Amino acid sequence: MSASTMSVQARFPEFYTSVAVFLFGAIALVIPSGYSVGAVLLLLGGLGLLFTMRVPRFSKGDAWIVGAVLAYALVALAEVWWDGQGSRGLDKPSRFILAIPALWWVLRFPPRRAFLWSGLAVGAIAAGSWAGWQKLFEGVDRAQGYTYVIQFGNLSMLLGVMCLAGLGWATVQRHRHVWVCFLMLGALAGILGSLFSGSRGGWVGFPIVLLVLYRAYGRNLSVRLKTAVVAAVIVGAIVVYAVPQIGVQGRVHEAFNDVSLYISGENRTTSVGARFEMWRGAAHLIQEKPLLGWGYNGYKNEMLALSDQGFISREIGEYGHAHNEFIDAFAKRGLLGLAVLIALYLIPLRLFSKGLTANGLSDRALATAGVLLPVTYIDFGLSQVFMTHNSGVMIYAFLLAILWGIHSGRLRRLPMKENHS
Repeated sequence: MSASTMSVQARFPEFYTSVAVFLFGAIALVIPSGYSVGAVLLLLGGLGLLFTMRVPRFSKGDAWIVGAVLAYALVALAEVWWDGQGSRGLDKPSRFILAIPALWWVLRFPPRRAFLWSGLAVGAIAAGSWAGWQKLFEGVDRAQGYTYVIQFGNLSMLLGVMCLAGLGWATVQRHRHVWVCFLMLGALAGILGSLFSGSRGGWVGFPIVLLVLYRAYGRNLSVRLKTAVVAAVIVGAIVVYAVPQIGVQGRVHEAFNDVSLYISGENRTTSVGARFEMWRGAAHLIQEKPLLGWGYNGYKNEMLALSDQGFISREIGEYGHAHNEFIDAFAKRGLLGLAVLIALYLIPLRLFSKGLTANGLSDRALATAGVLLPVTYIDFGLSQVFMTHNSGVMIYAFLLAILWGIHSGRLRRLPMKENHS
């Protein structure tokens, strides 16, 4: 076998990972279940490592990430069992478990980072462009892709936010001006996709996103550039609100009107009012079973009973979730369910946050993306139960596997570099 053939074979796994990671972001929202393509490729690679007994040894950080994912999945599976949900309830928890082999593969064969960031940028640009076409040319009220409108808008925002995180990496590339413009275009498109969808939940946490970005990159910016960024954000917000075609102004006014109608008692089934009613009903159920919760079937039956009693409106009682990730987990899986959900977010946030002060901007960009993943999901979860949707589960579980796999692989290589220095 020639040396060139051996070299190609040695590099193929890295290329395979790079393509899978690129596809995961690039087609996530613009084809049906697009987020599954790259995820399945990574899963198959990881299962191959299992069969060939080449599963990488976990570091302490790896164990914490896998522990958080497994704990969430196992508690969800326990609910499926004791609540009598049958095989249909296995779908979402199993996807978290399947993300673990994907993590094995990324740990063993990390992708080239250009594929990660370019995939996220392509995905954001595609989602934002499609949303703009729907909103401005087709005249739809709220743009959406192949997922539920709230999912589409918030995940488009996530892709845009990931592009902002990647700017640190872009600035240290050979063609940095091209990469910075590309990722900035991705950020703009992803955020516009959220605005065109009218999914307000993704807008609430954007100031927190900006704080994370400032924590990561603020010390590298001059006072003049910081001032320019703040001015751009303020002007952008004013323009977005002032242009009625975007739809933000109408959605903001609608939210205030919904709150007013709810407080007066005139209408409790508006978009915002319905959420207040769901939270009120779920809070009542939590008081009755705070330790183990009601399970999905029990929750739905009890909410219908509360609507029959007039405690909440009839329309609200027909919803199968509380439109809030934390309240829903507490009501259905009790304190244990709430604890593992919080751990699923806070453990990665804590581990990635250590890299926000990394000397290398490329590594800092990856850590910033890792922090922003749970931060955005916490925000999204305030007004939507993201983990009841395939898109929400798949993107969180597998993007976490990708980001942590690359980040942990870099930490593994540091002692080797130090020993050879």
